[in-house]
Amino acid sequence: MPRGDKSSYTSKQKRQAEHIEEGYERRGVRKGEAARRAWATVNKETGGGKKSGSGRGKKMSTASSRRGGKIGGKAAAARPAAARKASAVRAAATRKRSAARPTAAARKAVATRSTAARKAAAKKGAATRRRRAS
Repeated sequence: MPRGDKSSYTSKQKRQAEHIEEGYERRGVRKGEAARRAWATVNKETGGGKKSGSGRGKKMSTASSRRGGKIGGKAAAARPAAARKASAVRAAATRKRSAARPTAAARKAVATRSTAARKAAAKKGAATRRRRAS
């Protein structure tokens, strides 16, 4: 694999690098340097390309992202209070909507229960038919 080949990276890692690169460019870092730093960050967080077999499933360290988030927090603090409040209100509404919806696990549990109930009812019906037939 030639140097710079990104085929062993997952699509998530490629997206992460792209977002990190955009953040650096917004802060005035030139394009090539931003790309280099972005891939260095992804490599540090995820341990490099994840597509090959044995390297999958390693834990991620998000320390670098946390550092970047703190830098971004300074920018958020500089925004007007009204803009910050509007964002908070929208976020609260999103959380409320999400809480009202059942989670995937809850939907699966309901589906599993109904399947089990259907099987039990079918078994009971078959036993009743056998008794009536004899």
